[in-house]
Amino acid sequence: QVQLVESGGGLVQAGDSLRLSCAASGRTFSRYGMAWFRQAPGKEREFVATISTGGASTLYADSVKGRFTISRDNAKGTVYLQMNSLKPEDTAVYYCAARDSGWPGLEVKRYAYWGQGTQVTVSS
Repeated sequence: QVQLVESGGGLVQAGDSLRLSCAASGRTFSRYGMAWFRQAPGKEREFVATISTGGASTLYADSVKGRFTISRDNAKGTVYLQMNSLKPEDTAVYYCAARDSGWPGLEVKRYAYWGQGTQVTVSS
């Protein structure tokens, strides 16, 4: 198993930036494909971005493409989400998730391990 803990959320204004971090502990971090999802009030959890085990491949939701960047540091056991040009519609709880195999892993059901989430609020 792997345990995931997110950090870095907060309240920002539209146009600002935030960097989320997700620290993993437990089994070897580098064996897991990683992703960020988000869930706004009253909405289903949705895919944001994913990164392959070695970090060479990434994929983004259309809504964040060009503004968000996912990266990972396998030596530190951490995955990041750099969020630039934030919009009010980015407001949500952001979750880090790990999958054992497969690419690209756009669906919630592909992920066995989840963090507790971190709140991101963007004011207009």
